[in-house]
Amino acid sequence: MKVVSDFKEYQIVDMAEGMKLELWNGVKLLRPDPQIIWNDKLDENLWNKIDATYNRSNTGGGSWNISNNKLNNWQIHYKDMTFNLKLMGFKHTGLFPEQAYNWNLIREKIKNTNRKVKVLNLFAYTGAASIAALMENADVVHVDASRGMIDWAKENVKSNNLEDRNIRFLVDDVVKFVKREIRRENKYDIILMDPPSFGRGANKEVWNIEKDLYNLVSLCCELLSDDPLLFLINSYSTGLSKTILENILYLTINKKKQGIISSDELGVACKNSNLILPCGIYARWESSNK
Repeated sequence: MKVVSDFKEYQIVDMAEGMKLELWNGVKLLRPDPQIIWNDKLDENLWNKIDATYNRSNTGGGSWNISNNKLNNWQIHYKDMTFNLKLMGFKHTGLFPEQAYNWNLIREKIKNTNRKVKVLNLFAYTGAASIAALMENADVVHVDASRGMIDWAKENVKSNNLEDRNIRFLVDDVVKFVKREIRRENKYDIILMDPPSFGRGANKEVWNIEKDLYNLVSLCCELLSDDPLLFLINSYSTGLSKTILENILYLTINKKKQGIISSDELGVACKNSNLILPCGIYARWESSNK
C-alpha cells in the first residue's frame, strides 16, 4: 500500500464506529467510511468541537450538520499547491488527499522529461491532477461531464496563479470526447482517469464502470503519443480489484506500447497510531525508458 503521510494540512486523527475524524487545515470534519468496522476510539476527547458532521439517511444520501458557518469555502495546501474546499451533498469536500501520491508521480514524470508534455485528464473532477501537471508547465486537457466540477477546477487553477498556463476545460461525455479526439488524431503523453462506478454524461449518457471501462481504455490507446510517459487509472469502486485494472492495461495499452505495469492500494495514516485507512486503488502503465 502507498500511504500518504506528508499532507501536513490534512490528517485523520481518529476513526471508529464507521466514521473518520479529520482535520482539513484546522477544520474538524466527521464523515462516514464503510471500511471502519471497529468501535474502539483512540481518544474520546478528540471527538469534541466538530465543525461539521455528515449524517447518512436511511433512505439514501445524507446531509451535513454544520456548527461552523465559515465552511462555505475554505482552502487547503499540499506542498506548493492550493485547493478550494466545500461541503458537498454526498459527504465530499472536492479533494481526495490520498491522491497526493499520484500528484507527486505526475509531477515527477513531467519534470524528468526534456520535452513539452501533453496531458489528458478524464473524469477530471475538481482538477487536482490537472493542477499537478500545470505546475510542471504541461499542456492539459481537462474533461468532466459536470459544469459545476469544471467551474470548481477553474477556481483551483486561479488559486494557484496558473491562469497563464495552457489548459482546456471541456464539459463533455468522456467516451464521446475520446472518440472525437481519435478522429482529430490528437495525441497525449500522459492519460489520467478517475472513473466513477456509475455516472451520467453531459447529455445523460449512462456510464457503468464494469461495462464501459475496458472499452474506454481500449479507445484511449489510440490517443497515446509515439513516446508516452504514463497511463493511470484510479478507482474507488468496491467491485474492482487492482489486479483487474492491471489486466485491462495488459490487454490494451501494453499490446501497443510495451512498458511497466503496476498497481497498489492508496491509504492515509491515522495520526499517533499504527492504523491506516485504505482509500481506493490505482493501476498504471509507465514507459520503461529512463
